[in-house]
Amino acid sequence: MEGLAVIVETAKVVVGVLLLAGGAFTWYRVRKQVRLVSKAIFGTPSLKEGLEHQADILAETPKSVSGMTKLCLPQIESDFPEFHWAQWKQRCENLLKAYFAALENQDISRLEESSEELKRQTVHEIEDQNRRGVRVCYRQVRIHQTEIARYQKEAGLCLIKLQSAVEYYYEEKSASGEEEEERKGKGGKKQPQGPKRQQNRYNMELVYIQDLSKVGDYATALGATCPNCGAPITRLGSKFCEYCGTGVIPIDIRVWKLHRIEKE
Repeated sequence: MEGLAVIVETAKVVVGVLLLAGGAFTWYRVRKQVRLVSKAIFGTPSLKEGLEHQADILAETPKSVSGMTKLCLPQIESDFPEFHWAQWKQRCENLLKAYFAALENQDISRLEESSEELKRQTVHEIEDQNRRGVRVCYRQVRIHQTEIARYQKEAGLCLIKLQSAVEYYYEEKSASGEEEEERKGKGGKKQPQGPKRQQNRYNMELVYIQDLSKVGDYATALGATCPNCGAPITRLGSKFCEYCGTGVIPIDIRVWKLHRIEKE
């Protein structure tokens, strides 16, 4: 019986050695293949270095935008002869920068020329910062390009959708003023993560209301309902809800307004 036990134990050891050897061989083959693929794609056998280098390249390369300006602008100028693209392009880019500043400083007074919907959107994003206990920072904001992406006419309103390629250094800090995230470096020392350079695409929407009574479901987004009870605002220029008496902000019609900003 003792001899049988010795044989069993020896067999276990042999199987363990074979499995270990097989695992090591598999790891070596996989590692070799990964190095070859990394060398072919990134020019370096280190996949980590290759991915980091690729991330650096992406951070330096502006995003492409959907440039339909040459196709859309003639129709816009035909419908609105007073529309000056160069002027509105600059205004929208300035408002985009003001949007970043409003988020960073938690102050929507910088968005006076925008729609009430964009102000509400910004307030919600500021509230989200506060819930997470962070403050966002946008540094060295640079807008590489802004183009008209689409022009469409709907019942009671017209929409011009713009797209901008934006570069900035982004960072989130704790609300107490200290950096939110820290990582341990060599020797156990903590190093701040610091701002990261980013390239992003932002979509913006210019809205021109021609007839408020025809905008339908879009009225909610435009603020054509009472913020308290949700009742429709049926009279243009009304300053109070006729159902609950809550103060409302009159809707501007026949005026272009920057209505929404979204990051892709």
